[in-house]
Amino acid sequence: MPGWFDTGWFDTGWFDTGWFWAADYEIARQVLQRGVAALYLLAFVSAITQFPVLLGERGLLPAARLLERTRFRTLPTLFHWRYSDRLLRGVAAGGALAAGALVLGLPQQGPPWLPMVLFLGMWALYLSIVNVGQTFYGFGWESLLLEAGFVVAFLGSNEVAPPVLVLFFLRWLVFRLEFGAGMIKIRGGSEWRDLTALYYHHETQPLPNPVSWFAHNLPRWFHRFEVVGNHFAQLVVPFLLFAPQPLASAAALTVIATQLWLVITGNFAWLNWITIVLAFCAIDDRTLGALLPVGIDPVRAEAGETPLVFAVVVIAITVLLTVLSYRPLRNLVARRQLMNASFNPFHLVNAYGAFGTVTRERFEIVIEGTRDPDPDTSAEWLEYDFRGKPGDPARMPPQVAPYHLRLDWLMWFLALGARDTRWFRVLLMRLLEGDAPTLRLLRSNPFPDAPPRWIRARVYRYRFTTPAERRRTGDWWVRTPQGVLVPPVSLPLTGS
Repeated sequence: MPGWFDTGWFDTGWFDTGWFWAADYEIARQVLQRGVAALYLLAFVSAITQFPVLLGERGLLPAARLLERTRFRTLPTLFHWRYSDRLLRGVAAGGALAAGALVLGLPQQGPPWLPMVLFLGMWALYLSIVNVGQTFYGFGWESLLLEAGFVVAFLGSNEVAPPVLVLFFLRWLVFRLEFGAGMIKIRGGSEWRDLTALYYHHETQPLPNPVSWFAHNLPRWFHRFEVVGNHFAQLVVPFLLFAPQPLASAAALTVIATQLWLVITGNFAWLNWITIVLAFCAIDDRTLGALLPVGIDPVRAEAGETPLVFAVVVIAITVLLTVLSYRPLRNLVARRQLMNASFNPFHLVNAYGAFGTVTRERFEIVIEGTRDPDPDTSAEWLEYDFRGKPGDPARMPPQVAPYHLRLDWLMWFLALGARDTRWFRVLLMRLLEGDAPTLRLLRSNPFPDAPPRWIRARVYRYRFTTPAERRRTGDWWVRTPQGVLVPPVSLPLTGS
């Protein structure tokens, strides 16, 4: 009779196709391996372009200072050997090359251990980066990428069918990701319980995209429907990931559909994309064959000699991950549920969740500079424009995801009252110095010839224009001044 994977669970032999291998999930494996590898490639490229400026030798929060007061046991990273921007770029470039090969499917043509080694190598390299990334890497999708890369490493190569145990653990990962986020919302702000959260979220999310304005201006009944749909997708659907087919595939497709709506309406780095990729762990080839006009040629593990050593490794890793699942499982049912928490320094089997509360007003920090000798009311102040976060009210919110603009995200947290603001003081100093690497993280430099004499940071309240206001002015935003965060300062950083 059909079982969980409809592959004949009661065939004889410990490691034949029916018991250990899921031959009907070959397309799922290809999507999982290549999709996760593509996101690793993006993450490594992001490290090359942003890490030295944010955390490098002259970074806003130099990683070397963190390494001076930590040990490998509590913070595993190869940079305990030594840190340099050159080494960081080499690590990221090496990870990017491995990721590119996996995206092309080259290691998958070899024995099962070959893609495993490359995925584990990428995991170790990116772990080294994340563990010294401090607040600039303090996002749930960093841990999610690390956990996903580690687990996907054991899906094998084209020589064998995907291991059932790995696919099940990936379902457990998607369950924690979705159900954890749903429970965070139910336990969080009342706006999720009274169905009003989406009255505000499209406007106040960290980095709105071009569709966010349109989504925000949809009728309120639709926003309430969005919240109901979110609760169903995150609190009910995840349990169906463990159901027999075709229910598991239907549940995964529901997760994918809801994540695509988030992709369309916001910029959440690679969080939505990796969730979409991981959801394929519950979609079998038969379902995809019915939905897509492609031929399916499932891999048969019995075509060659059974890779006993690889199977034993898969079992051992599954036991390890199951043991590590105890604290995340307790967290899911805990009254004080942790959000985006890692219970070990290797970022394996983590707790996830996002937007337990939704802010109802949007505040932005706007940095301005002037070349005038006296920063009084007669001074001409020019504004620095960031790549992703709102600035000029007439500028359409850009599409930047799945790329992660780390500085822009930290500016959003700064406006919310973030505790760790050490980096912001250094940012102002770098702008006063006219530091070229720092300026490349911004969209524009209002002082291309020489840096400003004075710089300041003001607070504005932003809201989306109404359709009538947009027709009249052409603006996407209306902003009103709320005060001064940092009064005019000059080098060395002194007040006016």
